[in-house]
Amino acid sequence: MGTGKTTVGRTVAHRLGFRCIDSDHEIERSAGKPISRIFAEDGESHFRSLERTFVEKGHAGDRLVVACGGGLVVQPGMLALLRDRGVVICLHASIETILSRAGRHGPTRPLLDVEDPDARARALYAEREPIYKSAGTVILTDGRPLPEVVSHVIRVWRREARDFAAARGAS
Repeated sequence: MGTGKTTVGRTVAHRLGFRCIDSDHEIERSAGKPISRIFAEDGESHFRSLERTFVEKGHAGDRLVVACGGGLVVQPGMLALLRDRGVVICLHASIETILSRAGRHGPTRPLLDVEDPDARARALYAEREPIYKSAGTVILTDGRPLPEVVSHVIRVWRREARDFAAARGAS
């Protein structure tokens, strides 16, 4: 959370002439309620099952940028599903940047709706960082202007999309 996935994803999609969807927004739309209510009423495990359904069935994969929620890739088996669907690029930021950015969105981040959100964010960061760093190409967003991050994502995507297409043709 707070790495710029949605903003970068939308901008990348616009520059490539693709569509962009955000997994969290799509889950909210299909569930008919915000993620904070899904967590409160149905629990985190239900939300995680909605994420899995989204990846397995929730979108067509052609000419599409998908901004995935921060907890999606850490679930067992999800990274393999994502890699099977296309190129995976992980945006990364320091914990300080994440705390600053996530703090602006308070109640919309149910995992931080706790007594000490900074401590919770730091714990999540420590737990998830190794997984994120192995998820795909990692692009740092700290202190970088949006156009620079977007250009970097597009360069990486072009290179890895060729590899992805070649691997698909070989199978």
